[in-house]
Amino acid sequence: MLFYMTAGESHGPQLTGIINGLPAGLEIDVAQINAALTARQGGYGRGNRQKIEHDQVKIVGGLRHSVTLGSPLALTILNKDFAHWQDNMDPLQPANERNTLRQVTRPRPGHADLVGGMKYRQRDLRNVLERSSARETAMRVAIGNICQQLLAQLDIDIVGYVQQVGNVNASLEELPPITIMRDLLSQNDLRILDQTKVEEIHELIDTAKKDGDTVGGVVRVVVENVPAGLGSYTSWDTKLDAKLAGAVMGVNAIKGVSFGQGFAGSQQLGSQVMDAICYDQNKGWGRLSNHLGGFEGGMTNGQSLVINAAMKPLPTLYRALPSVNILTKEVQKANVERSDTTAIVPASIVVASVVAIELAQIITETFDGSNMTRLKEQVAAYRQELQEY
Repeated sequence: MLFYMTAGESHGPQLTGIINGLPAGLEIDVAQINAALTARQGGYGRGNRQKIEHDQVKIVGGLRHSVTLGSPLALTILNKDFAHWQDNMDPLQPANERNTLRQVTRPRPGHADLVGGMKYRQRDLRNVLERSSARETAMRVAIGNICQQLLAQLDIDIVGYVQQVGNVNASLEELPPITIMRDLLSQNDLRILDQTKVEEIHELIDTAKKDGDTVGGVVRVVVENVPAGLGSYTSWDTKLDAKLAGAVMGVNAIKGVSFGQGFAGSQQLGSQVMDAICYDQNKGWGRLSNHLGGFEGGMTNGQSLVINAAMKPLPTLYRALPSVNILTKEVQKANVERSDTTAIVPASIVVASVVAIELAQIITETFDGSNMTRLKEQVAAYRQELQEY
């Protein structure tokens, strides 16, 4: 079964990732991974750290001649900013007066700082924020892109984009095919489909930055050509939409997940929400609409998956909110760390990545995932079986 883990701190020497359970025989394009890492660093509203880091992945195990071996794949991404933090973040150097100058004692509201300190008995909250930082998502993007390359071999395509920033909705009434979406998204620095909203959103972000504030939004992930029947209705923990919701909620700052029409469907009648079933002699089973986002009974139904994620504004405010010093218990302004005005663009890349990981997991669990050629054969045979049902 495919699973992964990551390690590393925001200003530590590097991020490390291990992914186990990839089929042998999957050719990996490292340039694609690095392009995804570059996209994660981009987008309007990003902070100065992105000018320092130029993320590149290095694969140090599980690969030979660019092809997976079936053994665990090990990846690293260097943190270039570690050069400026070496005294403070050296893994082995004992603590002293000089290397604890960047101690954090004023927790930020909305961040993991205070609760993490309480749970792990940390008196320097830097020990919390260094790991709870969204810097870790760079490795999830690298792992997610590898899973996207696996899915592409099975003719499954995936894209993430920004649907809304603050209160400005930039979605289109009709969802175009992914190939057209990619062209539209490349035409602006916000990863939005509606080009007429670019200036309005830029102004919104600029105003928030000037005020020392932050902006959230909604991202959407669309996945095309997913075969029906992934997941199961037989028990709660086998429902694929539930697994996807958990993976997406595990992304930093995500506070809500929905599928298809999501919460809006709760305000409509059943006759307006359910997707009528159709059958075509050549194409097999289908639906006349996709209000449910490609899921029925916790299983994929053959329609495109549509996954929405609401991202809260980032908790690091340059106009800091009131807090309390954990050492003195005095009321003080919260700590200010270098941050973005909004990270909604990278969030769309990260959410698409974790969706890809979860889909790769369910596919390698459902079919024989030990070899790529065998996996492709089994998925193709399954698609044919579904069409003939």
